[in-house]
Amino acid sequence: MTYIHEKPGWPEFAWDGEELAGPLAALRHKQGRLLGKMEALGFDLRAEASLAFLTSDVVKSSAIEGERLNTDEVRSSIARRLGLDVAGLPKAGRDVEGVVEMMLDGTRNFEKPLTTNRLLDWHASLFPTGRSGMNRIVVGAWRTKEAGPMQVVSGPIGRERVHFEAPEAERLEAEMSRFITWFNAVPATDPVVKAGIAHFWFVTIHPFEDGNGRIARAIADMALARADGTKDRYYSMSSQIEAERKDYYLRLEAAQRGGVNITGWLAWFLGCLDRAIDGADGMVGAVLSKARMWERINRRPVNERQRLIINRMLNGFEGFLSTSKYAKLAKCSPDTALRDVRELLERGILVQNPGGGRSTSYRLGEPEGVGD
Repeated sequence: MTYIHEKPGWPEFAWDGEELAGPLAALRHKQGRLLGKMEALGFDLRAEASLAFLTSDVVKSSAIEGERLNTDEVRSSIARRLGLDVAGLPKAGRDVEGVVEMMLDGTRNFEKPLTTNRLLDWHASLFPTGRSGMNRIVVGAWRTKEAGPMQVVSGPIGRERVHFEAPEAERLEAEMSRFITWFNAVPATDPVVKAGIAHFWFVTIHPFEDGNGRIARAIADMALARADGTKDRYYSMSSQIEAERKDYYLRLEAAQRGGVNITGWLAWFLGCLDRAIDGADGMVGAVLSKARMWERINRRPVNERQRLIINRMLNGFEGFLSTSKYAKLAKCSPDTALRDVRELLERGILVQNPGGGRSTSYRLGEPEGVGD
């Protein structure tokens, strides 16, 4: 099998501009409308929306690789770095802090050039212990010849399927130098198309022993931040890729087994981004609903324990609330928890679910049902 990086013309990519023109124009229109809608919101709502999208982006980018991060820890780490409220959120572990540091550096500092040292620092932040799972890996450096061929495989031992084999380690210095120079140059094409090329090109080089997918998506997000001209994120490409994970890998594999014309990959990338922007409305709606809820609540403010619990429930609380959960989260006695819950029920902030006795549980009410 001959892969794209072994084909004549690599890495002078080509694509059918006419085929992409329509989808690209529609996508750019949607981007402009979304950014305009967000600009019309107040600063606090924009910050809350950006926090929600960044949290989703970090969690889902890791989930694509099969790594499950604690969403509350991710939100806590991002909120702290952005100077936002972290009350009631757990302290993030080293693994979460590293991923967040990389993602925020790419999007919040999108105007800074991408450099070798920056990429190596990103890689080191992903693997603070110097291990990937149980395996020790080279961290903060390109993969070495001693690590052997870099193959993407699936299937049981003895019947593995090789999806792709990356360039040899000896080629990495030259390959990455060329990629970085191209990425930092003034784009000769639409910057959104450049994001799709950058994602594919980096994944194909696969310069690290592990973490290449997450870093490729961070690079794409950095390019998209340049395209948007803002460090705040109002859609999550990684969330959409995770939702289309199987197709994502099939598209990458097909392009890496083809020639330097990557029209198929770029068409898929633009379509995926278009769907990510469509999906942004739901998250923005949740942020606006949260703001309406607090507007109603703050007409007669709740106590700090109640505020902490309400925030936890508004930020993706798993399952339903019980008085025992309340007591544990708020660090109070069961009697205090019961009294707080009763007050919230009377005001319509909480609503009791069907059932009773030991299975009694509660959910948040609708903003319109909150009494003053």
